[in-house]
Amino acid sequence: MVCGGFTCSKNALCSLNVVYMLVGLLLIVVAAWRKGFGIVSSIHIIGGVIAVGFFLLLIAIVGLIGAVHHHQVMLFFYMIILFIVFLFQFGVSCSCLAMNQGQQEKLLNSSWGIMNNDTRIRLEKRLDCCGLFNDTQNQGVFVSDLHLCDAPCVKKKTCLTCGEKMLQHSSEALKILGGVGLFFSFTEILGVWLAMRYRNQKDPRANPSAFL
Repeated sequence: MVCGGFTCSKNALCSLNVVYMLVGLLLIVVAAWRKGFGIVSSIHIIGGVIAVGFFLLLIAIVGLIGAVHHHQVMLFFYMIILFIVFLFQFGVSCSCLAMNQGQQEKLLNSSWGIMNNDTRIRLEKRLDCCGLFNDTQNQGVFVSDLHLCDAPCVKKKTCLTCGEKMLQHSSEALKILGGVGLFFSFTEILGVWLAMRYRNQKDPRANPSAFL
């Protein structure tokens, strides 16, 4: 059975908004999970992803309610805000994918430098690592951190640097968030078009004189 134009548009818009809700939740959960790795939170763009995910989740709920009730005003604001979310999501996703290892290392170095010894020691215990980067540029800081390090790996003498671990976590997070965000950002253009089309269609159940 082939559905009518109004019903098909309604079902498609509702389904699309359910997908947006799931994507919004995915972005928030993955970003918050990676942000929980202490210094990884210094990559502020991950905070931007959480904000985009939150607004995408909210606007998807508004769009779902507007689609179910064919609410003209809600659908209008839904189209405007969804397009704005698309612009932000596209920009943040591209930034996530464009951030290279050198830029991440600079951010980690600057954040590590403003930490006190107690904070560093807690982070080392949490990630089971010692020091940030063992290179000539940070050799003095690394040796000092190594003497203070009390991570479980010290007893096993198999410690990795915290920089290596955090780069791995941040790189994975940026790739996942950037890829998912960029892919689904293009579907938001479809959502804007579908909402515009559905908004201009006449609800067969409504009073003909009430349609604008």
